Amino acid sequence: METKNARKLWIDDTTLRDGEQTAGVVFANAEKIQIAKLLAEIGVHQIEVGIPAMGGDEKEAIKAIVDLGLPTSILAWNRPVIADIDASLDCGVDTIAVSISASDIHIQTKLMKDRQWVLDSIKEAVEYAKRHNLYVSVNAEDASRADPEFLVQFARTAKDSGADRIRYCDTLGILDPFETYQRIKALMDAVDIEVEMHTHNDLGMATANALAGIRAGATFVNVTVNGLGERAGNAALEEVVMALKYIENIDAGINPNRFRELSEYVARASGRPLPTWKPIVGSNLFVYESEGRASGALQSPTSYEIYPPDEVGLARRFIIGKHSGPKMVKNKLREYGLRTDEKLVRELTLEARSLAIKLKRALFDQELVDLYHRLNQNDIVKKDIVASKAGKQD
Repeated sequence: METKNARKLWIDDTTLRDGEQTAGVVFANAEKIQIAKLLAEIGVHQIEVGIPAMGGDEKEAIKAIVDLGLPTSILAWNRPVIADIDASLDCGVDTIAVSISASDIHIQTKLMKDRQWVLDSIKEAVEYAKRHNLYVSVNAEDASRADPEFLVQFARTAKDSGADRIRYCDTLGILDPFETYQRIKALMDAVDIEVEMHTHNDLGMATANALAGIRAGATFVNVTVNGLGERAGNAALEEVVMALKYIENIDAGINPNRFRELSEYVARASGRPLPTWKPIVGSNLFVYESEGRASGALQSPTSYEIYPPDEVGLARRFIIGKHSGPKMVKNKLREYGLRTDEKLVRELTLEARSLAIKLKRALFDQELVDLYHRLNQNDIVKKDIVASKAGKQD
């Protein structure tokens, strides 16, 4: 998977771990297995499947996913605790994340430790994991609020202990793309280690920050389907992949044709319905009502489309509503093989707009067809009356 900069880029999906940490969301084991299969089928390079140290159903699901032999790397999340890593080894995963806080506020108030304890914990956990031939990602939780100098120590300790990459976590989603770029570049200039972006969406910039980190040199990016995740969620898989392709000219090697299918499945399994306006997979993305845009898209879809709808598993539709005009009304009638004259089309357009306002929505096609038949019948009746009167006068 070559990028425009002739370097590798890897997608690590954490729907089954960080996505499921969304308050109130629980995946059944069968759902976790199905989501893992779908992710592997579209080409996701690594799947973060959960937390083996939780034991019970969580551990059973992870083992079941590993046993599938999917053509993707399987990663499990751990604290820097030997017992956690042993649980991951027991599941048979090939990669682990060792996660620990990097910011002073977390170190002091959550862990109630000091910086040296954090560095010592990284060293012990990473060296143990490497002795057991695991690929290791060290997660710098709350990296965006960490002291930059300490973060360099954090990354250097991880590397010197044998870690393969670090995960830069904007845990509270406080960064903007400009700051993200500068921070990732500075970190990579200071420490020669692979960096993974893990961005949250609290200020609506998770996808933008993920792209900024990649532009700065990060070679891994953490995502979830639909942006599922704690609070406002994470960078969305579908958004990152399509933005990489159409903004950065980077093909991430992911097949987007099943994005809508995948998104619908995760939405149902998580109990978090997809908004119709959801970027990339929302059902309204390729639906046209207003006359100007609809007629433009009808003549040339690229007038209003970055990519064709079938690329992400959607379809283009034209509907009739308050903002529709005669051209689109006529086009819709043509779909049903109905012929009209210009006068009837104008009348029908006015009637359709009036009904849409009354109903506070666009019309179903059948409602428009019914309007057509009613107006057409009225027109026929009027003509018969006129003809009848003319006959009597003769």
